[in-house]
Amino acid sequence: MISRHDAAPGVDRLARTLLRGSSRALKVLRPQAIRNFDVVIDGQELDPGIRRAMGLFSLMPRKPMHDIPLHYSRAAMNFGGRMLGRAIPQRRIDDLEIPGEGGPIPARLYTPMTSADSGALIVFFHGGGWTVGSIDACDNVCRFLADRSGIPVLSIGYRLAPEHPFPAAIQDATAAYRYARDNADRFGARADRIVVAGESAGGNLAAVIAQQATTAGLPPIFQLLFCPITDLSRKRRSYRLFSDGYVLTEAHMDWFRDNYLANPEHALDPRASPLLATDFAGLPPSYIAVSGFDPLRDEGEEYAHRLQQAGVPTTLRRHRGLIHGIIYGTAFGAAGRTVLVEAVDALDVALA
Repeated sequence: MISRHDAAPGVDRLARTLLRGSSRALKVLRPQAIRNFDVVIDGQELDPGIRRAMGLFSLMPRKPMHDIPLHYSRAAMNFGGRMLGRAIPQRRIDDLEIPGEGGPIPARLYTPMTSADSGALIVFFHGGGWTVGSIDACDNVCRFLADRSGIPVLSIGYRLAPEHPFPAAIQDATAAYRYARDNADRFGARADRIVVAGESAGGNLAAVIAQQATTAGLPPIFQLLFCPITDLSRKRRSYRLFSDGYVLTEAHMDWFRDNYLANPEHALDPRASPLLATDFAGLPPSYIAVSGFDPLRDEGEEYAHRLQQAGVPTTLRRHRGLIHGIIYGTAFGAAGRTVLVEAVDALDVALA
Protein backbone atom coordinates (compact mmCIF):
# COMPACT_ATOMS: atom_id res chain seq x y z
CA MET A 1 0.00 0.00 0.00
CA ILE A 2 1.43 3.36 -1.04
CA SER A 3 -0.01 6.79 -0.44
CA ARG A 4 1.37 10.24 -1.17
CA HIS A 5 2.76 11.83 1.98
CA ASP A 6 1.50 15.28 2.88
CA ALA A 7 3.42 17.27 5.46
CA ALA A 8 1.63 18.95 8.34
CA PRO A 9 2.08 22.62 7.34
CA GLY A 10 0.81 23.97 10.66
CA VAL A 11 3.32 21.91 12.61
CA ASP A 12 6.12 22.88 10.25
CA ARG A 13 5.27 26.59 10.52
CA LEU A 14 5.25 26.40 14.31
CA ALA A 15 8.56 24.53 14.31
CA ARG A 16 10.16 27.11 12.02
CA THR A 17 8.86 29.96 14.20
CA LEU A 18 10.32 28.40 17.33
CA LEU A 19 13.60 27.74 15.55
CA ARG A 20 13.90 31.38 14.47
CA GLY A 21 13.15 32.51 18.01
CA SER A 22 15.74 30.13 19.46
CA SER A 23 18.35 31.28 16.96
CA ARG A 24 17.78 34.93 17.88
CA ALA A 25 17.97 34.07 21.57
CA LEU A 26 21.33 32.38 21.07
CA LYS A 27 22.72 35.56 19.54
CA VAL A 28 21.66 37.87 22.36
CA LEU A 29 21.86 35.58 25.40
CA ARG A 30 24.48 36.83 27.81
CA PRO A 31 27.30 34.40 28.56
CA GLN A 32 26.62 34.54 32.30
CA ALA A 33 23.05 33.38 31.66
CA ILE A 34 24.29 30.21 30.00
CA ARG A 35 24.81 27.10 32.08
CA ASN A 36 28.49 26.53 32.79
CA PHE A 37 29.03 23.41 30.69
CA ASP A 38 32.48 21.88 30.81
CA VAL A 39 34.06 23.01 27.57
CA VAL A 40 37.04 20.63 27.50
CA ILE A 41 36.70 16.97 28.49
CA ASP A 42 39.05 14.14 27.55
CA GLY A 43 41.09 16.53 25.40
CA GLN A 44 38.02 17.55 23.40
CA GLU A 45 36.51 21.03 23.22
CA LEU A 46 32.74 21.34 23.03
CA ASP A 47 31.64 23.07 19.85
CA PRO A 48 30.80 26.73 20.70
CA GLY A 49 27.49 26.63 18.85
CA ILE A 50 26.48 23.44 20.65
CA ARG A 51 27.43 24.99 23.98
CA ARG A 52 25.28 28.05 23.36
CA ALA A 53 22.32 25.94 22.27
CA MET A 54 22.62 23.67 25.30
CA GLY A 55 22.89 26.70 27.54
CA LEU A 56 19.66 28.07 26.11
CA PHE A 57 17.81 24.79 26.46
CA SER A 58 19.06 24.37 30.04
CA LEU A 59 17.15 27.54 30.97
CA MET A 60 13.86 25.97 29.91
CA PRO A 61 11.86 24.18 32.64
CA ARG A 62 11.59 20.53 31.69
CA LYS A 63 11.65 17.04 33.13
CA PRO A 64 13.71 14.09 31.86
CA MET A 65 11.80 12.02 29.31
CA HIS A 66 11.75 9.03 31.66
CA ASP A 67 9.86 11.12 34.24
CA ILE A 68 6.94 12.14 32.00
CA PRO A 69 4.20 10.09 30.31
CA LEU A 70 5.57 8.08 27.43
CA HIS A 71 3.24 9.58 24.84
CA TYR A 72 4.56 13.05 25.73
CA SER A 73 8.15 11.90 25.23
CA ARG A 74 7.26 10.46 21.84
CA ALA A 75 5.44 13.62 20.79
CA ALA A 76 8.39 15.74 21.93
CA MET A 77 10.81 13.64 19.88
CA ASN A 78 8.65 14.02 16.78
CA PHE A 79 8.31 17.77 17.24
CA GLY A 80 11.99 18.22 18.01
CA GLY A 81 12.92 16.52 14.76
CA ARG A 82 10.78 18.98 12.84
CA MET A 83 11.97 22.03 14.78
CA LEU A 84 15.69 21.32 14.46
CA GLY A 85 15.70 19.97 10.92
CA ARG A 86 15.33 21.49 7.48
CA ALA A 87 12.57 20.14 5.22
CA ILE A 88 14.45 19.85 1.93
CA PRO A 89 12.00 19.42 -0.98
CA GLN A 90 11.91 16.02 -2.67
CA ARG A 91 10.60 14.93 -6.06
CA ARG A 92 8.08 12.86 -4.14
CA ILE A 93 7.51 11.38 -0.70
CA ASP A 94 5.34 8.30 -0.33
CA ASP A 95 4.03 6.54 2.76
CA LEU A 96 3.72 2.78 2.54
CA GLU A 97 3.21 -0.29 4.69
CA ILE A 98 5.54 -3.27 4.75
CA PRO A 99 4.20 -6.69 5.80
CA GLY A 100 5.61 -7.79 9.17
CA GLU A 101 4.94 -10.63 11.56
CA GLY A 102 3.65 -8.14 14.14
CA GLY A 103 1.45 -6.34 11.62
CA PRO A 104 2.05 -3.71 8.94
CA ILE A 105 5.29 -1.74 9.35
CA PRO A 106 4.98 1.97 8.47
CA ALA A 107 7.62 3.24 6.08
CA ARG A 108 8.30 6.36 4.06
CA LEU A 109 10.07 6.56 0.71
CA TYR A 110 11.98 9.71 -0.24
CA THR A 111 12.72 10.19 -3.93
CA PRO A 112 15.22 13.05 -4.42
CA MET A 113 14.88 15.80 -6.98
CA THR A 114 18.04 14.64 -8.73
CA SER A 115 18.97 10.98 -8.99
CA ALA A 116 22.53 9.70 -8.82
CA ASP A 117 21.44 6.71 -10.95
CA SER A 118 23.56 4.46 -8.74
CA GLY A 119 20.99 1.69 -8.43
CA ALA A 120 21.25 2.04 -4.65
CA LEU A 121 18.61 2.36 -1.94
CA ILE A 122 19.25 3.53 1.64
CA VAL A 123 17.16 1.73 4.27
CA PHE A 124 17.18 4.01 7.32
CA PHE A 125 16.30 3.17 10.93
CA HIS A 126 15.53 6.08 13.28
CA GLY A 127 16.95 6.54 16.77
CA GLY A 128 15.19 6.93 20.11
CA GLY A 129 16.35 4.05 22.27
CA TRP A 130 13.80 1.65 20.73
CA THR A 131 11.29 3.60 22.88
CA VAL A 132 10.70 6.96 21.19
CA GLY A 133 11.33 8.19 17.66
CA SER A 134 9.48 7.55 14.42
CA ILE A 135 9.59 8.13 10.69
CA ASP A 136 8.24 11.62 11.46
CA ALA A 137 11.05 12.38 13.93
CA CYS A 138 13.75 11.56 11.36
CA ASP A 139 11.91 13.05 8.38
CA ASN A 140 14.37 15.90 7.85
CA VAL A 141 17.39 13.62 8.25
CA CYS A 142 16.07 11.35 5.51
CA ARG A 143 15.32 14.33 3.28
CA PHE A 144 18.91 15.50 3.70
CA LEU A 145 20.36 12.04 2.98
CA ALA A 146 18.27 11.64 -0.16
CA ASP A 147 19.02 15.13 -1.43
CA ARG A 148 22.77 14.98 -0.79
CA SER A 149 23.28 11.45 -2.12
CA GLY A 150 20.77 11.40 -4.97
CA ILE A 151 19.70 8.00 -3.62
CA PRO A 152 16.14 7.08 -2.57
CA VAL A 153 15.74 6.61 1.18
CA LEU A 154 13.31 4.12 2.71
CA SER A 155 12.67 5.08 6.36
CA ILE A 156 11.35 2.32 8.63
CA GLY A 157 8.94 2.78 11.55
CA TYR A 158 9.64 -0.35 13.58
CA ARG A 159 7.66 -1.33 16.70
CA LEU A 160 8.69 0.39 19.93
CA ALA A 161 9.27 -0.76 23.50
CA PRO A 162 8.06 -1.23 26.17
CA GLU A 163 4.88 -2.31 24.38
CA HIS A 164 6.96 -4.37 21.97
CA PRO A 165 10.26 -5.36 23.62
CA PHE A 166 13.25 -7.13 22.07
CA PRO A 167 13.32 -8.72 19.53
CA ALA A 168 10.28 -6.98 17.97
CA ALA A 169 12.34 -4.13 16.50
CA ILE A 170 14.79 -6.63 15.00
CA GLN A 171 11.93 -8.62 13.48
CA ASP A 172 10.55 -5.48 11.83
CA ALA A 173 13.98 -4.34 10.66
CA THR A 174 14.61 -7.77 9.15
CA ALA A 175 11.25 -7.77 7.38
CA ALA A 176 11.91 -4.28 6.04
CA TYR A 177 15.34 -5.19 4.71
CA ARG A 178 14.01 -8.30 2.98
CA TYR A 179 11.14 -6.29 1.53
CA ALA A 180 13.57 -3.71 0.18
CA ARG A 181 15.63 -6.42 -1.49
CA ASP A 182 12.62 -8.27 -2.88
CA ASN A 183 11.08 -5.06 -4.22
CA ALA A 184 14.23 -3.18 -5.14
CA ASP A 185 13.10 -2.52 -8.71
CA ARG A 186 9.97 -0.88 -7.33
CA PHE A 187 12.24 1.68 -5.65
CA GLY A 188 14.46 2.19 -8.67
CA ALA A 189 17.24 0.11 -7.09
CA ARG A 190 18.99 -3.23 -7.36
CA ALA A 191 18.80 -5.93 -4.70
CA ASP A 192 22.59 -6.04 -4.43
CA ARG A 193 22.84 -2.25 -3.88
CA ILE A 194 20.96 -1.87 -0.58
CA VAL A 195 22.59 0.36 2.06
CA VAL A 196 21.58 0.01 5.72
CA ALA A 197 21.82 3.13 7.86
CA GLY A 198 20.68 4.35 11.24
CA GLU A 199 21.27 6.59 14.21
CA SER A 200 21.68 5.47 17.85
CA ALA A 201 19.18 2.61 18.36
CA GLY A 202 18.64 2.73 14.62
CA GLY A 203 22.38 2.30 14.14
CA ASN A 204 22.13 -0.75 16.38
CA LEU A 205 19.39 -2.19 14.15
CA ALA A 206 21.37 -1.45 10.99
CA ALA A 207 24.45 -3.18 12.42
CA VAL A 208 22.42 -6.23 13.44
CA ILE A 209 20.75 -6.44 10.03
CA ALA A 210 24.14 -6.22 8.33
CA GLN A 211 25.37 -9.15 10.44
CA GLN A 212 22.31 -11.31 9.92
CA ALA A 213 21.97 -10.56 6.22
CA THR A 214 25.65 -11.31 5.62
CA THR A 215 25.28 -14.66 7.38
CA ALA A 216 22.25 -15.39 5.18
CA GLY A 217 24.24 -14.58 2.03
CA LEU A 218 22.28 -11.39 1.31
CA PRO A 219 24.63 -8.67 2.57
CA PRO A 220 23.97 -4.96 2.17
CA ILE A 221 26.49 -3.15 0.01
CA PHE A 222 27.35 -0.67 2.78
CA GLN A 223 26.46 0.25 6.35
CA LEU A 224 26.25 3.83 7.59
CA LEU A 225 26.07 4.14 11.39
CA PHE A 226 25.65 7.37 13.37
CA CYS A 227 26.42 7.20 17.13
CA PRO A 228 25.32 3.54 17.24
CA ILE A 229 24.42 1.57 20.35
CA THR A 230 26.55 -1.55 20.03
CA ASP A 231 26.72 -3.11 23.51
CA LEU A 232 23.98 -3.16 26.16
CA SER A 233 25.91 -5.57 28.38
CA ARG A 234 28.32 -3.05 29.92
CA LYS A 235 29.17 0.63 30.16
CA ARG A 236 32.45 2.06 28.97
CA ARG A 237 34.52 5.06 30.04
CA SER A 238 32.53 7.52 27.92
CA TYR A 239 29.48 6.75 30.07
CA ARG A 240 31.34 8.10 33.09
CA LEU A 241 32.70 11.13 31.25
CA PHE A 242 29.36 12.17 29.76
CA SER A 243 26.83 10.66 32.16
CA ASP A 244 24.80 13.86 32.35
CA GLY A 245 24.48 17.25 30.72
CA TYR A 246 25.09 16.43 27.05
CA VAL A 247 21.58 15.59 25.73
CA LEU A 248 21.82 11.79 25.97
CA THR A 249 22.41 10.80 29.59
CA GLU A 250 23.23 7.60 31.42
CA ALA A 251 19.74 7.72 32.97
CA HIS A 252 18.21 7.87 29.50
CA MET A 253 20.20 4.84 28.40
CA ASP A 254 19.22 2.88 31.51
CA TRP A 255 15.57 3.65 30.79
CA PHE A 256 15.90 2.68 27.13
CA ARG A 257 17.65 -0.57 27.99
CA ASP A 258 15.07 -1.53 30.61
CA ASN A 259 12.23 -0.79 28.18
CA TYR A 260 13.82 -2.73 25.34
CA LEU A 261 15.07 -5.79 27.20
CA ALA A 262 12.27 -7.56 29.07
CA ASN A 263 14.93 -10.01 30.23
CA PRO A 264 18.26 -8.39 31.25
CA GLU A 265 20.12 -11.47 29.99
CA HIS A 266 19.12 -10.48 26.46
CA ALA A 267 21.88 -7.86 26.66
CA LEU A 268 24.30 -10.71 25.90
CA ASP A 269 22.48 -11.58 22.67
CA PRO A 270 24.37 -10.23 19.63
CA ARG A 271 20.99 -9.20 18.19
CA ALA A 272 20.80 -6.68 21.04
CA SER A 273 24.54 -6.05 21.36
CA PRO A 274 26.14 -6.47 17.92
CA LEU A 275 29.59 -5.81 19.40
CA LEU A 276 29.30 -9.25 21.06
CA ALA A 277 29.14 -11.09 17.73
CA THR A 278 31.87 -13.67 17.29
CA ASP A 279 32.59 -13.16 13.60
CA PHE A 280 32.91 -9.82 11.79
CA ALA A 281 34.59 -11.14 8.65
CA GLY A 282 32.77 -10.49 5.41
CA LEU A 283 30.60 -7.67 6.72
CA PRO A 284 29.97 -4.82 4.28
CA PRO A 285 32.19 -1.75 4.05
CA SER A 286 31.25 0.65 6.82
CA TYR A 287 31.25 4.28 7.86
CA ILE A 288 30.80 4.94 11.57
CA ALA A 289 30.42 8.46 12.95
CA VAL A 290 30.56 9.08 16.69
CA SER A 291 30.32 12.26 18.74
CA GLY A 292 33.01 13.19 21.23
CA PHE A 293 30.56 14.27 23.97
CA ASP A 294 28.39 11.14 23.91
CA PRO A 295 28.08 8.24 26.39
CA LEU A 296 27.98 5.92 23.35
CA ARG A 297 31.26 7.18 21.90
CA ASP A 298 33.52 4.38 23.09
CA GLU A 299 31.31 1.44 22.10
CA GLY A 300 30.81 2.95 18.65
CA GLU A 301 34.56 3.26 18.21
CA GLU A 302 35.12 -0.24 19.53
CA TYR A 303 32.68 -1.59 16.97
CA ALA A 304 34.59 0.16 14.20
CA HIS A 305 37.86 -1.29 15.48
CA ARG A 306 36.42 -4.81 15.52
CA LEU A 307 35.36 -4.41 11.92
CA GLN A 308 38.81 -3.13 10.96
CA GLN A 309 40.50 -6.02 12.77
CA ALA A 310 38.34 -8.42 10.75
CA GLY A 311 39.51 -6.84 7.51
CA VAL A 312 36.29 -4.95 6.80
CA PRO A 313 36.93 -1.63 5.02
CA THR A 314 35.78 0.78 7.71
CA THR A 315 36.01 4.53 8.20
CA LEU A 316 35.69 5.78 11.78
CA ARG A 317 35.01 9.48 12.22
CA ARG A 318 34.96 11.04 15.68
CA HIS A 319 33.34 14.48 15.67
CA ARG A 320 35.21 15.61 18.74
CA GLY A 321 33.17 18.65 19.78
CA LEU A 322 29.68 17.32 19.06
CA ILE A 323 26.91 15.59 21.01
CA HIS A 324 24.53 12.70 20.50
CA GLY A 325 21.73 13.18 17.97
CA ILE A 326 23.47 16.02 16.17
CA ILE A 327 22.27 14.84 12.74
CA TYR A 328 18.74 15.95 13.62
CA GLY A 329 19.89 19.58 13.77
CA THR A 330 20.31 20.29 10.07
CA ALA A 331 18.65 23.71 10.47
CA PHE A 332 20.38 24.62 13.73
CA GLY A 333 23.95 25.47 12.81
CA ALA A 334 26.34 23.74 10.44
CA ALA A 335 27.44 20.86 12.68
CA GLY A 336 24.62 18.43 11.89
CA ARG A 337 24.88 19.11 8.18
CA THR A 338 28.64 18.56 8.25
CA VAL A 339 28.25 15.14 9.88
CA LEU A 340 25.76 14.05 7.22
CA VAL A 341 27.72 15.55 4.32
CA GLU A 342 30.92 13.72 5.29
CA ALA A 343 29.04 10.44 5.66
CA VAL A 344 27.28 10.76 2.31
CA ASP A 345 30.52 11.71 0.59
CA ALA A 346 32.09 8.51 1.94
CA LEU A 347 29.08 6.54 0.71
CA ASP A 348 29.39 8.07 -2.74
CA VAL A 349 33.01 6.95 -2.97
CA ALA A 350 32.12 3.43 -1.83
CA LEU A 351 29.33 3.10 -4.39
CA ALA A 352 31.34 4.49 -7.30
